[in-house]
Amino acid sequence: MKDLMGRAIWDYYHNENPEDLQTETSISELDELPVDYLFRDFEEMNDIEQKALKLSSGKVLDIGAGAGSHSLYLQNERNLEVTALDISPKSIEVCKLRGIKKAVCENMLDFSGETFDTILLLMNGTGVFESLAKIDTYLQKLHTLLNDGGHVLIDSTDILYMFDRDKDGGVYIPAGGYYGELGYVVHYKGESEEPITWLYLDFNTLKNAATNNGFKIERVLKDEDSYLAKLTKK
Repeated sequence: MKDLMGRAIWDYYHNENPEDLQTETSISELDELPVDYLFRDFEEMNDIEQKALKLSSGKVLDIGAGAGSHSLYLQNERNLEVTALDISPKSIEVCKLRGIKKAVCENMLDFSGETFDTILLLMNGTGVFESLAKIDTYLQKLHTLLNDGGHVLIDSTDILYMFDRDKDGGVYIPAGGYYGELGYVVHYKGESEEPITWLYLDFNTLKNAATNNGFKIERVLKDEDSYLAKLTKK
């Protein structure tokens, strides 16, 4: 892994000629991702992020922490015990430099030894599940990381709106898999990561998967095609 996201975060933090990231998916063209967006404060976050941070309590695991903005808010403003977790080495280095007391570079599937009251997966948190074929593995892992009475706060977007429709309202969806499984590529300073599979989930599909893996689930906020869900152990 070239860790291009981490390099952009590192460059921005150290003011070493940062550039905007570019991302693309298998159904969309290049899109700019300003790196300063990853350093936004609470007031600049969207409604779903703000709601998730307000609902966080107890000991928190922030999965896919990136530059650590969610973790910093919970640690410094809410006085919660937070672990920032990310697979990007440079992102975790910046998390530590920004003052996050506990930041770990590891894949969530390999992370163990602790349990939490709140687990956060934000900025299309279902993306880390990769595909429907792997969702059970990830949900079962989350179940083991969660304290009794705790909750997982996760967001996603139903991307059905991105597909063409006929005059009768029917949607043209390519055959061969779930429409929310996308190839995802990050570009930075002329380099490109290898494509990964990134999963966008409609709420009902997440609900069925969560229920089958020992969770109760509720949609706590809906914003157009995006939503925030809360998962608790049955």
